[in-house]
Amino acid sequence: MFAFYLLGAIVVTFLAQIVYPPLTGWFVLDPATLAIHPWTLITSMFLHGGFIHIFFNGFALFTFGPYLERMIGSKRFLAIYFISGIAGGLAYAATYWLHLVPVSIPALGASGAIFGILGAVAILRPNLPILMWFIPMPMKYAALVWVALSLLETIDVSSGIAGAAHLGGLFVGAAMAYIWLKMGKIEWAEESQYGSYY
Repeated sequence: MFAFYLLGAIVVTFLAQIVYPPLTGWFVLDPATLAIHPWTLITSMFLHGGFIHIFFNGFALFTFGPYLERMIGSKRFLAIYFISGIAGGLAYAATYWLHLVPVSIPALGASGAIFGILGAVAILRPNLPILMWFIPMPMKYAALVWVALSLLETIDVSSGIAGAAHLGGLFVGAAMAYIWLKMGKIEWAEESQYGSYY
């Protein structure tokens, strides 16, 4: 499945960052220079800022990526992944362009793409039971918690977390899944058919 290939690419890139640190600076997304380095919207999605960063993104991709890919197929999964990731990068850059943050802070990580996956799953399996901080809750409520946290992270620039990227990715992934669902391209099914906690 492509979800596992993406996970492998992220891990290999992270190892390359450790071996050759300048790699990070070459491919990171910097809102101030994005217009002349547009490819960083994609390259930054494969970079990570540390073990904890890649662990949580990798865990979410490993958990929800194959699940979504089985539901909607590889082509649509890849579309959600990359379009959500790009949307997340643009949403983050917009906080600088709109002067919501005083300086351009480079960003990296697959979070926009990951949140796109989570948003799509929340639309297609809203009642899917998951564990969030060891608390069981339906996917739709977990999505609301992620939105609230991401809004706080966007407002608090000192958090060091690109909350705007999370929001951009989540809303775009959810929107894509919703549109495909309404067009009859994909189907909604009861969560009981899948029946496990994530």
